[in-house]
Amino acid sequence: MPTALILGAGMVGSVMATDMASDFTVTIADSRPEALNAAVARAKNAGRTIASSQADLSDPRILHDLAQPFDIILGALSSRIGFQTLRTIIEAKKNYCDISFFAQDALELDALARQHNVTAVVDCGVAPGMSNMICAHEVAQFERSGGSADSLAIYVGGLPRERRWPFQYKAGFAPSDVIEEYTRPTRLVENGKIVIREALTEPEWLEFPGLGTLEAVNTDGLRSLATTLQGKVPNMKEKTLRYPGHYDLMRVFKETGLFSEDEIQVGGVGGVKVKPRDVTAALMFPKWTYQPGEEDLTVMRIIVEGTRAGKREQVTWNLVDFYDKPSGATSMSRTTALPATAIARMIASGTLRRPGVSPPETFGAMPGMLEVLVKELDKKGITYTRRVVGYPGSPSRA
Repeated sequence: MPTALILGAGMVGSVMATDMASDFTVTIADSRPEALNAAVARAKNAGRTIASSQADLSDPRILHDLAQPFDIILGALSSRIGFQTLRTIIEAKKNYCDISFFAQDALELDALARQHNVTAVVDCGVAPGMSNMICAHEVAQFERSGGSADSLAIYVGGLPRERRWPFQYKAGFAPSDVIEEYTRPTRLVENGKIVIREALTEPEWLEFPGLGTLEAVNTDGLRSLATTLQGKVPNMKEKTLRYPGHYDLMRVFKETGLFSEDEIQVGGVGGVKVKPRDVTAALMFPKWTYQPGEEDLTVMRIIVEGTRAGKREQVTWNLVDFYDKPSGATSMSRTTALPATAIARMIASGTLRRPGVSPPETFGAMPGMLEVLVKELDKKGITYTRRVVGYPGSPSRA
């Protein structure tokens, strides 16, 4: 049986491990024994067995040695060590599929991956991840018909099913990574050029059946799409969805300096220096962490517009997914983990082989690839729907 190593035993990593254990011999690694124990228990509840390894994954030497016996590596670590982890796994000459939301440009390691004949797929979750593949697929569809796409918009968010004051939010992954979303400068593409916007700006309100009104603001979720589709789609944006009221509070926190990484002196002379963001993350963790059995949902809407045969057309993809009661897995962990495990299986089997570092859209544009993934996810209860609206007689828009 092929072997897989899962890096990170959080909510996403534990779902990855359980899913891969259906046809792989799986080991999950983390520095936290309690997280490892929970991951092993999750797999056992699903009738599967995984091994665990307690290790400091922030140490490249330890990680390099740990990776050696395995056929495929999957990454579900904090964004803060995501880039160095990618480099280490490439240097270990192991194929890799990762969902870490790190700030650095993964394509900087493309040449290194080619040198070591490593297939590495990054940002392979729900968004970025499935969002990239869907966008690339639709852009390619317009092009194959002799037309072109002129705009795409991605709206996505993970939310608790029950809204609770004051945050009206809980984190489907590390609170520190949520704060990173709220502070990292946002790249959009407008009229063919990359522009920078501050996070949490330019709010929009969208309606979702059964959920009501959600608020969307700028976050840096276009990721590689801002460059890989530049020149093909002149207008692109990604925004994160929350219940109305959450972002108002986050803007106050940000303006107060609670998200700052600049050290401040606390306690006057003889006091200590702290980073406000570290303190905020520590305080947020118990308030933003899902409790056992607490239900969440994931919502995503992707809109791609363009021309086909001289007529305007709008393609809309929707995902509304809920907490999985039988497994006790959050929706965000499943919708993030399962695209990665599907791609990891393709890499491990040799079905998908492309030495270098690849963003998901590389494969989304391949004929038939998205259809295969959507079917695989649907079998596991994650359903994407597609709707096309044409405008007969409408002129092409320049």
